[in-house]
Amino acid sequence: MEIKILGTGCTKCQKLTETTVEAVKALGVDVKVLKVTDVAKIMEYNVMSTPALVVDDKVVLSGRLASVDEVVSLLQAYI
Repeated sequence: MEIKILGTGCTKCQKLTETTVEAVKALGVDVKVLKVTDVAKIMEYNVMSTPALVVDDKVVLSGRLASVDEVVSLLQAYI
């Protein structure tokens, strides 16, 4: 599984990164959470608003924050 957080480094992007790291720990999986800040690379995912959560190159959340429980639920589909 590959997890990416798309965003330019704003507060919401940082918060989604923290939430995602907590969700990964809660699931007990050994996965790195990568941050993508390059606008050109973000646009490759057709994301119009950040932050966005990408799992295995599929955008699963965009334009808003999510709770740890919601991120856990989103990630469980890929485990």
